[in-house]
Amino acid sequence: MTLTVRVISPDKIVWDAAAQEVILPSTTGQLGILSGHAPLLSALDTGVMRVRSEKEWVPIALMGGFAEVENNEVKILVNGAERGDSIDRDAAGKTYEEARDRANKAESSDSKQEKIQAQQALKRARARYQAAGGSV
Repeated sequence: MTLTVRVISPDKIVWDAAAQEVILPSTTGQLGILSGHAPLLSALDTGVMRVRSEKEWVPIALMGGFAEVENNEVKILVNGAERGDSIDRDAAGKTYEEARDRANKAESSDSKQEKIQAQQALKRARARYQAAGGSV
């Protein structure tokens, strides 16, 4: 038995296909979904979602949102998402390094807003880099 998985961002449908398994970056940790899973509504953090199709695992960078699981359907509504195979790994790695440097510099800042923005940018850059196949 398979799951029907839909990943919907404000500007496009990122994934709409059957899957064997899904691993989600929930706000409380990684969450695995198989067919027959109990109904669930969960907040999602910025991170990498992994979908196991018939042939392979497909990484998708998620930028926060919500997931609903019911009757072997997984509906994921997110603020933004990108499939790992559409991300340039080298460019994502460079962006990650820059975001990490910015976050490190922001730690010594007195501005709480600057620290939060730098940490959020780092989480987004890390998710994109990991989805593209980079190792952090």
